[in-house]
Amino acid sequence: MHDSQLSSIHSIKPETASQKSAIEEILGIPFTENNHVRLLQSGKEIFQTIFDSVTNARHIVCIEFYIFKNDDTGKRLAGLLKEKVKQGVDVHILYDHFGSLFTPIKFWRELKKAGINLRVSHPFKWSAPRHYIHRDHKKVLIIDGEKAITGGFNIGDEYHGYLKMKKQAWRDTGIYLEGPIAMTLLEMFKKSWTAWKGKPITHDKKVLSTARGIPVIPIFTSSAKGRKKLRKLFFYSISNAKEKIFITNPYFTPSKRMMAALEDAVKRGVDVKLLLPGKSDIAPVFYASRHYYKKLLTAGVEIYDYQEIILHAKTAVFDSCWSIIGSANLDFQSLRRNDESNVGILENNFNKKLTEAFWEDLSHSTKIDTETWSKRPFYEKVLEKFFSLFRKRL
Repeated sequence: MHDSQLSSIHSIKPETASQKSAIEEILGIPFTENNHVRLLQSGKEIFQTIFDSVTNARHIVCIEFYIFKNDDTGKRLAGLLKEKVKQGVDVHILYDHFGSLFTPIKFWRELKKAGINLRVSHPFKWSAPRHYIHRDHKKVLIIDGEKAITGGFNIGDEYHGYLKMKKQAWRDTGIYLEGPIAMTLLEMFKKSWTAWKGKPITHDKKVLSTARGIPVIPIFTSSAKGRKKLRKLFFYSISNAKEKIFITNPYFTPSKRMMAALEDAVKRGVDVKLLLPGKSDIAPVFYASRHYYKKLLTAGVEIYDYQEIILHAKTAVFDSCWSIIGSANLDFQSLRRNDESNVGILENNFNKKLTEAFWEDLSHSTKIDTETWSKRPFYEKVLEKFFSLFRKRL
């Protein structure tokens, strides 16, 4: 073991070390140590980082996304990828069939013709139509096994910003990772690639650790067992929080168990705040989510509606050192059916930055109070009740 690793271990507080062991036990994998991590707080910052990283790629680029559009953003990234193939870089794209349903076949054909390796996940099959409810909801890009970018965004103008119409991008959060974690994620991508009948990827470049870096754990799901671990991790994080739980999520239709866990946290004296969308791109989910406000507000959970633009970020902050960022929504689809990509960060400084970003978002939000909420229009109450009946199908 390197001196830097020993130093990092010895600097961990006993309670943090205990938490680290518990998280590793739940997920069945260890933290990947010694990484450089950077929070990406806007679509512009996320996609500039993506474009720069792809431009500087030397060996391999692996992309796995739920939605990959052929709009201005998608075409710009596609153009960069075609150039990298000409330079000898190996490029792989795995996209979800349902998520990218409206991306023209011509777009994929042009990428394939340029030498880009393509696979599609969860294609529709007449022999098993019910399987089409499953999605590959991951959002991850890996460069050379050295760098990775993940978060809540997809490849499209609404996540980057509308170049021609000068409209703001949706509010999303990403994370840039550099160090051994990138190779860990590349190995996971390889498994997804071969699972969808892609030819084996042979890139095996090893990356040296960044001294005294940040421990990161991948929370990727591709099976019922993996989704069970993700749910267990969320419940563990909520149930063991001592000071604060700050959750940002765009599609929040909680189970009875999650509702109870949040209510119990308030009873323990934990500051529980939920940042949810004030407007949404999916009206049924929007109304179904608001059906749960009354019970949560009565229990003492603080709820804020984000007012600026459409909220699409998926982050959770627990106390001073543990946070989760990624693609998973707190709904039935993400926690029971989807393949998801998240990372857990166990480090005080990063968590401080994520907390500061949360407070900044609250400044653009409206706090919901019980009295005002009870006076909302009757038709809204009807829509909330109606769509909540279909929580498991939204």
